[in-house]
Amino acid sequence: MSDGRAGTATVEDLDVRLEKHRVELTGYCYRMLGSSFEAEDAVQDTLVRAWRSYDKFEGRSSLRSWLYRIATNVCLDMLAAGNKRARPMDLSESTPLAQAALSPRPDHTWLEPMPDARVLPTVEDPADAAIAKESVRLAFMATLQQLPPKQRAVLILREVLAWKASEVAELLDTSVASVNSALQRARATLAERADAQGAGAAVSNPLDEEQQKLLDRYVAAFEGYDMTALTALLHEDAIMTMPPFDLWLTGHDDIAGFMTTLGSACEGSRLLPVQVNGLPGFAQYKPDPEEGGYTPWSIQVLEISDGRLTGFHFYLDTQRWFPLFGLPLHLDGKSDEIEQGA
Repeated sequence: MSDGRAGTATVEDLDVRLEKHRVELTGYCYRMLGSSFEAEDAVQDTLVRAWRSYDKFEGRSSLRSWLYRIATNVCLDMLAAGNKRARPMDLSESTPLAQAALSPRPDHTWLEPMPDARVLPTVEDPADAAIAKESVRLAFMATLQQLPPKQRAVLILREVLAWKASEVAELLDTSVASVNSALQRARATLAERADAQGAGAAVSNPLDEEQQKLLDRYVAAFEGYDMTALTALLHEDAIMTMPPFDLWLTGHDDIAGFMTTLGSACEGSRLLPVQVNGLPGFAQYKPDPEEGGYTPWSIQVLEISDGRLTGFHFYLDTQRWFPLFGLPLHLDGKSDEIEQGA
C-alpha cells in the first residue's frame, strides 16, 4: 500500500489513478456483498466519492488505503438492511427428484456468479493468485455472507488481502484488539461451516492435466447428452443447483433423472468455457427452435474434488449474466468459436 498522494493531480491523471484500482476494489466489494452487480455499483460509488472529495485527501495514508476505506463504508451502508445472499442448499433441504418443482425466489436472495477477470487482478506470485481464486469460490463466498458485515470486512482485509491488523484498525476506526477479536470469531465461523460441509472443491491453479481431461469428458457428455457418461463423472453425493429456483438435487441418480425429465430441453446444448469464481465454468447455449442456432440458457460453475465433479451450479438469468461475461445473446449454429469480452 505504497502509492501515496503525489501532488495535485489533473482530472485525467486522477481518473487513471483511480481506475487502476477498479478490479481489486470490485473483488473486495463482491466478497463483501455477494452480488456481481451490487459490487460494481459499490465500486462506481466509491470512485465517484473519491473523485469528488479528492481535494480533502491529505495523503496521510496511501490512495489505495483511502479507497478501501470509502469502499468499506459504501458496502457497510448497503449491508445495513441485513440481507444475506445464499445458495439453495443454505436455505432448504435437498429435494428428491420425485418431488422436484421449480419455484423461483427474488434475485436478492442469491449469491451471484462473477467473471474472474472482473475481480482478480493480475499478480505474479502463483501463491497469491491461488489465494485470490480460493477467496471468490462459491463455498467460501457463501460462508462470508454468514458473517456480520464488520467481521466480513476484517476477514477479507486480513486473510485475503494480507493487511496488517493496525492497517485494518485504522481503516475501521477501531483498535487492533477489536480487529483481532473480530478475526478470531470470523475464523471460528469458517471452521464450523467447513466441518459441516466437508471437503471443499480441490481445484488446482491452473487446472492440472487430470482436471482438464475431466472437463473435456464433461463437455462431451453434456453436449452429447450421454447420461451414462455424465453419471460416471459425478461424485455420488454431487450437488446441482439452479438459481433463481430454490430446488437443489443431490446424488448422481437424481441429477441424471432431472436432466432427462424436467431438464430435457438442455439436450443438444453447446458449452463455451468461462472463468468464473476461481473455478472452471461454461456458458450453456441450448438450441433455439424459433430462430435457429443457439440461445443462452445458463452460466455453469463446476466444483471438482478427487477426480470427480462434486457440484455444478446453473445460473439461469441469462439476460443479466451473459452480458456480464461478454457473451453474445445468440449463437449462429455454424460458428465454432467466439471471442469473450469479459
